Amino acid sequence: MIIIGILLSGVLALFVLYYALINSPNSQITSSGVQRSYLLHVPASYRPDVSVPLVISMHGFAEWPAHQMEITRWNQMAEEHGFIVVYPAGTGFPLRWRSGKQADAQLDVQFIMDVIDRLAQEYNIDSNRIYANGLSNGGGMTFALACKLSGRIAAFGSVAGAYALPWQDCHPQRPVPAIIFHGTNDPIVSYQGRASDSSNPTLPDIPNWVNDLAAQRGCDRNPVELPAAGEVTGKRYIHCSQSADVEFYVIDKGGHSWPGGVPMPEFIVGHTTQDMDATRVMWEFFQQHPLSK
Repeated sequence: MIIIGILLSGVLALFVLYYALINSPNSQITSSGVQRSYLLHVPASYRPDVSVPLVISMHGFAEWPAHQMEITRWNQMAEEHGFIVVYPAGTGFPLRWRSGKQADAQLDVQFIMDVIDRLAQEYNIDSNRIYANGLSNGGGMTFALACKLSGRIAAFGSVAGAYALPWQDCHPQRPVPAIIFHGTNDPIVSYQGRASDSSNPTLPDIPNWVNDLAAQRGCDRNPVELPAAGEVTGKRYIHCSQSADVEFYVIDKGGHSWPGGVPMPEFIVGHTTQDMDATRVMWEFFQQHPLSK
């Protein structure tokens, strides 16, 4: 399994080299003394006199901002609903987020804070409607932001998330609403979790982790079942503290991919369902959960 993971990472790294040449992020910022970058999309309808939401969408390990933009189609949703979307770039090679117990993990949190501050200076951002979402390692980073930046992130969404941050290191100022997606046949971030080894952290059993997430938010123990959509079933945890609802969608035989998004190679990530548009469902969830200060 470790050898397969290394091979898959190598294939993705080759994609990174190609796309980095033709899809470079369009903005740069100095954060903690280091030059970082991000890709920004401002809708055609934007007017400086009207405050708009900000959606932060974070790529996975060995991926990149333009790829996250392509597979999720957040730009199309931004045009439809009039919000700004930003795709920050991780660090290292291949690109990744320090979303666990790394000694320098706070640098990535600071980078996201700096991006928010920069965009708030340049655009009329509604500070009560700043949302984060991500895929895989990026999904794990959105959870880290919910733990460490809860005063600014109104709600977060995660697809195939790799949740490397232990609960004992999560100390939010407020419970952050969450919407989670995961495939039962994910070949990269297992639905059943993964024990740690010399090169990888422990990753949790996903249903148990979502139950813990809901418990941390004081939700009812028994969630409400949501209508099935083909391969996708879901449930909502309700009566949560400070309206920090949790929604959890399971994709039967789904892989390491964005539901309803542009499919990645199936031999690498597995099946990509088209029975649900995760971007649209996330946005609907985000709209229901502004930050109350």
